Amino acid sequence: MNSPQTQEKYDVIVIGGGASGMMAAGVAGARGKRVLLIEKNKRLGEKLRITGGGRCNITNDERDIHALLSNYKSGKDFLYSPFSIFGVKETFEFFEGRGLPLFVEARKRAFPKSEKASDVCDVLVKYLKENNVMVLTDCAVTKLLIENKKISQVITKKGVFEGESVVVSTGGLSHPETGSTGDGFAWLSELGHTIHEPTPTIVPLTVEESWIKELAGISIGSTDNPMKLSFFVDGKKAFAKTGKLLCTHFGLSGPLVLNSAKEVSDLLHKGVVIASIDTYPTVDQGTLEKQMIELFDQNKNKALKNVFSELAPKGTSRVLFSLVPHIDPDLKTHSVSKEMRKDLCKLLKALPLSISGLLGFDKAVVADGGVDIREVDTKTMRSTKIANLFLTGDMIHIDRPSGGFSLQLCWTTGYVAGKNA
Repeated sequence: MNSPQTQEKYDVIVIGGGASGMMAAGVAGARGKRVLLIEKNKRLGEKLRITGGGRCNITNDERDIHALLSNYKSGKDFLYSPFSIFGVKETFEFFEGRGLPLFVEARKRAFPKSEKASDVCDVLVKYLKENNVMVLTDCAVTKLLIENKKISQVITKKGVFEGESVVVSTGGLSHPETGSTGDGFAWLSELGHTIHEPTPTIVPLTVEESWIKELAGISIGSTDNPMKLSFFVDGKKAFAKTGKLLCTHFGLSGPLVLNSAKEVSDLLHKGVVIASIDTYPTVDQGTLEKQMIELFDQNKNKALKNVFSELAPKGTSRVLFSLVPHIDPDLKTHSVSKEMRKDLCKLLKALPLSISGLLGFDKAVVADGGVDIREVDTKTMRSTKIANLFLTGDMIHIDRPSGGFSLQLCWTTGYVAGKNA
């Protein structure tokens, strides 16, 4: 069977029309390069359009580069150079300079003022057009051919293309429904790169207890009143974090949980994992009991269930009473015994949950895995194995939390690859 004929030659071919791919292609085009962007979906930026629940947490407004890079854990030492070239300041300038104002929320998370991820896509698509990038959508790449340690041809279902440089920006395994199915990992493994097996790292947790599922859709805690979530493995405390929780029909989600998932995944390999929610992390149990006594004294003739709702996280009191079946919620507060008060305080200080696992890639905000960062020259994002190959974003194995750090990694690595390809 004859191979398709080579259709055209380009200076730069970018495979993957997500956040980092569009940035790389646009930057290369702005340098006057002849650029082809290949995307297997029918439109660009499918995953970008759903980030941040469709609001798009575009970056994290941490301007201290050392503080910012500490969020990238083992990758931080490798990322100083690219982030010095294109960091948070440059991200703000890039998007705001193109008519998309940003604003900053709690935990320094930055969003477009319109709160529409589609507006971020529109800016990038316009940037591609301005810089004469040729875009080929609905076109799956099937193979990369190598000659003399360089990619000689990119074979697709719509023909064969040649490029002086090839940027692989096909993304990881989170949200496979958007086309992010880890295709690039297989190609790069064939090219001799070390690939870390992907795991969903920023992902909700599943729990065994049914009571938490009855609270599906309810947030516990806020920026001003964060919860403390502690994790124990075989009875020994492993770690704790504070923040906001979201109860779901399968267990727990929200920023606090998502940013604990990677560590919980490791704990699940070691033994039985129990989580404990402290709804009053800033006061000890004795102080909480005094506050409860004062509240009960002010409402002596009211039903316990009505007064307890002022102490329990909003919307949770009815379900929490099911965890203390020996206490009658219709009891008048003046009839509540000392032992009952202690039990209610214990409940608010340590809501127990048995962690059964993590949800899969389909629910993951971020999945790790990809090329070992030591096999990438991060000053240029060039592969150390293949002379004309550049890698961006989720193609590289870099662990990071939610809060804008993933998209900033895309903008930074995409920009640097586009400048050097």
